[in-house]
Amino acid sequence: KLCEGILNILEKDTQTSCQVACLEALRILSRDKKVLVPVTTKRNMQILIRLAKLDTAEDPLERVSEFPVIVEALKCLCNIVFNSAVAQKLSLELNLAAMLCNLLEKCKDQEFVDDIKCFDLRLLFLLSLLHTDIRSQLRQELQGVQVLTWALESSLSVRWMEEYKVAEDRDRPPLSLQETDCAIEALKALFNVTLDSWNVHSETESHQFRYMAAILRHCLLTTGPTEDKTEELH
Repeated sequence: KLCEGILNILEKDTQTSCQVACLEALRILSRDKKVLVPVTTKRNMQILIRLAKLDTAEDPLERVSEFPVIVEALKCLCNIVFNSAVAQKLSLELNLAAMLCNLLEKCKDQEFVDDIKCFDLRLLFLLSLLHTDIRSQLRQELQGVQVLTWALESSLSVRWMEEYKVAEDRDRPPLSLQETDCAIEALKALFNVTLDSWNVHSETESHQFRYMAAILRHCLLTTGPTEDKTEELH
């Protein structure tokens, strides 16, 4: 009943601070599978999708004041998808993976979106891990390899010398914690999407995998903010 009450409040146009507080409470509650059973419905998923700005294909990310709401809504969706098989099926029905790829595209050349990007990537990782149909959709329909490779490339701040050769800067400072977390989530999602890609069929795919291999090599030469984070990245 508490979760339902929170979602009823979130369905209305309330102040940003109220939305964040409600989403934080829902995120904590959504760790409990038993609590999720009555609230994992199409309507409730759509409320969170709206708050995460996943249903507005054309609208750019302009209002920085809304970014905390987007991040918390994505965190809630991560918990719900991880803990609920019903939510995983609804994610396919609602075409959630396509919305997440579109949100990643909106993050290009944007400031203050690292947290949005990170939890978008985490949700893509979970969907591609837990639902084989979504994994196939990402690979075949949504250009998932290309989208996720860009996310990894931007997190590592890659600079190119040649088509398949990344410029190496030995004096470059370690990645920040946010950059490292984004790169790790992109790597995890890429692993799932490319898991069945041992047989490359086209010139485009060949280019994409050579491009990705150059970025992965650069990743192995990159350090994170701590020794543990560097190990996790590698």
